[in-house]
Amino acid sequence: MLRVHDTALGRVVDLDQRQPGHLAMYVCGPTVYDTPHIGHGRFVLVYDVLRRYLEWRGVEVHHVSNVTDIDDKIIDRARSEGRSWEEVATEQEKAWWEAMDALGAARPTETPHATRYVEAMVEAVAELESRGYAYRAADGVYMEVARVEGYGLLARQPLDSLRAGARVEGPADKRSPLDFALWKLARSDEPSWEAPWGPGRPGWHTECVVMSLDLLGEGFDLHTGGLDLRFPHHENERAQAVALGRPFARHWMHHGMVETGGEKMSKSLGNFTTMADLLARYEGRAYRLAVLQSHYRKPMEVTPAVMADASRSLDRLDALARRVAGAELGEADEGARERFAAAMEDDLDTPAAVGMLFDLVRRANSALDSGRVEEGRRLAATVASLASPLGLALGGGGDALDGETASLVARRDRARAERDYASADALRQELVSRGWVVEDSPGGTKVRRARGL
Repeated sequence: MLRVHDTALGRVVDLDQRQPGHLAMYVCGPTVYDTPHIGHGRFVLVYDVLRRYLEWRGVEVHHVSNVTDIDDKIIDRARSEGRSWEEVATEQEKAWWEAMDALGAARPTETPHATRYVEAMVEAVAELESRGYAYRAADGVYMEVARVEGYGLLARQPLDSLRAGARVEGPADKRSPLDFALWKLARSDEPSWEAPWGPGRPGWHTECVVMSLDLLGEGFDLHTGGLDLRFPHHENERAQAVALGRPFARHWMHHGMVETGGEKMSKSLGNFTTMADLLARYEGRAYRLAVLQSHYRKPMEVTPAVMADASRSLDRLDALARRVAGAELGEADEGARERFAAAMEDDLDTPAAVGMLFDLVRRANSALDSGRVEEGRRLAATVASLASPLGLALGGGGDALDGETASLVARRDRARAERDYASADALRQELVSRGWVVEDSPGGTKVRRARGL
């Protein structure tokens, strides 16, 4: 059975499921106000691999990931650019899915949008008020967290400690700095929906609890997100479910941040690299491999050296795939599959699993070099079998080459081999002008279509 680190319990536990053979998973999705950055790419890939692995093991995964399409940041950007908030949200959501598709991430089973759940959120806030957990203030309706038993569970801190470190902000009649907005009264120039407390919009922390319970049901198996969401966002979701008397997530799983110079990568810090920037330089599979080589709970730095190493490793995978292309590979080695599964089920230890994969690549090449063809092909079959749940499709990024492009690639490789670098550079420019991204690798020129992000 898969074991993961449960944030609520503070230890690695069996990921037991409400219904054996099925996993109901909620992944906190994007707020679509700006270009997705590589930290977003990491979180999508971590849970994409979790899903792929479970499906490889025969588990049916119901994967829900929301889209926050109304938020202060969306409104602020729309106002500054003189556009509608709907236009901003639609544009940025399109960029999000283009980037995630380029990473080869499977689309979630369902992608609920906040604007389509406003009525359900109004009902939830009204129930919280009737139960005595919510109160009205000058600018909206707030959740009184002191009334929620066990508040602070995911932060691993007691309420008094959290209160002492909280910043004081909000209206004068807000009862505690930890209390959070359930309903925000709208200003005259802001989008709004009707509610008993006046026109406004829901607070951010309410949408996920309403969506997850609606689509996955009470006591769903797994709620995931970045460590930065553990508190206050996920804690505030959990608090609302407790106050509503509804069993919430059975397990909580959080991944580490992408860092630059030791600092978390984020839009607010201004130190992020966009997915468009990354994908203009590297294949999406290279970033996937870089993510896999870091344990999901640890911070991860993305540098040119990291990406170059991942690209070289991909070349080794693809070279083996080309070497055995068209051959009958036979059955994968069952012992290797079991060792791989043991690593993955030990808190999703992808670094260990990737290490096993490349050890098999080395052994397959060695066997083929030594004339042990049957052994080499069986090991290559094992490589293909284990690359699948990692999302590492072998043989390249999947862009078919027309005859003329293939000829240009071959001519460039000959020019490089003959040290005719002027001709090689001219051929590179010709390929780029035709819409190809050109990468040099030990195995020769690699090309893929520019993603247009």
